[in-house]
Amino acid sequence: MAPPAETRVFLEVRRRLQSALLILGEPKEGGMPMDISITPSSLQVRTPGGCTEICLPAEVRLVPSSGHGLQYVAGDGLHLRLQARMEFSTKLTSMFNQSSEAQDCCTFYCQSCGEVIIRDRKLLRVLPLPMENWGALVGEWCCHADPFANKPLHPRENDCLIGDAFYLVNLRSDTWQPSPQVAPGEMHCPSSENHFKSKPKANTKVICKRCKVMLGETMSSETIKFYMTEVIMQPSERNFPIIPRSQFVQSTVAQCLVELSSARSTFRFSVQGHDSKPYILLWLLNSDSLVIESLASSRSVKKFPLLEDILKADSSSAQNAVKVLYQPCIKSRNEKLVSSWESDVSVHPLTLPSATCLELLLLLSRNNATLPPSLRCMNSFQVAFLKM
Repeated sequence: MAPPAETRVFLEVRRRLQSALLILGEPKEGGMPMDISITPSSLQVRTPGGCTEICLPAEVRLVPSSGHGLQYVAGDGLHLRLQARMEFSTKLTSMFNQSSEAQDCCTFYCQSCGEVIIRDRKLLRVLPLPMENWGALVGEWCCHADPFANKPLHPRENDCLIGDAFYLVNLRSDTWQPSPQVAPGEMHCPSSENHFKSKPKANTKVICKRCKVMLGETMSSETIKFYMTEVIMQPSERNFPIIPRSQFVQSTVAQCLVELSSARSTFRFSVQGHDSKPYILLWLLNSDSLVIESLASSRSVKKFPLLEDILKADSSSAQNAVKVLYQPCIKSRNEKLVSSWESDVSVHPLTLPSATCLELLLLLSRNNATLPPSLRCMNSFQVAFLKM
């Protein structure tokens, strides 16, 4: 086959709508003739310079005869809408429904470097935390004094509680106990291998001993909050899964957004750092997209280490994704919008380590820059896809 042509191909398939948007970018040499072939299982674009071919996943089929709305958009190329037939319905694995992990011995790893944080912890209960206004609901329904007033929900021994984007883990076990006294200096959190450390009082951050990444925060002498974007929890009999950092952050945040929107009927989120500073405003548009794209210019950004694992992937692979609108809030940007969202009860705060917020913003910006120009903005917001 001839070498790939300099032709941009972008396809977004919507499962619920059973539709697809196809965008064929112009070749680098303007005015070059193009021969476009669309079959139920593939797309093919031929030019004198070569051929770009994309094979669709087995479960996705296009209906070539349904093509309509063909138009040329300056800077983008040809736009075409098609009917798509999906042979299955994808269901995301719920982060809040992890009862299958109960009774198992689990190991906690640092996602960035693979260091074992907690080894072989037997979890008898893995439970979701209630929504943030649960205390107000108890007060409304109880005819007596609220027995839970001013009492934080902390896990008991062999418990793991799951929050919006974090795990709460009790550090006590049958084999070792936390120190009854906390020294005023550096505190080594009790674990069989002592792989993370934190400082009490003013600095409660939990840091990976090997790579120095912030993993979470100490909530009490026995309870640690681990952020889902920093820690992998899985049954001990499995090996540590090597997942590129950018893919892990995208997938974890995307699943959090989908779960929260489903459980709490909220679609707007304020992503803030552990220091409570807002970094990104996110608006979830849909969670049923399948994105297929072929990029010819991806070599130009290989100097960014965070993005290298994205570029190594198959340039024409199909990925499940959630579509979001976003606005950055760093360096006092969009102050009026931030203030408006902060006073809106329908906006849900999502707290992550500050460094991860910056990673996420970089990933969103990179994704936005690779979209066809006509898809990059909507209602003064920027558009991006978080890959699952």
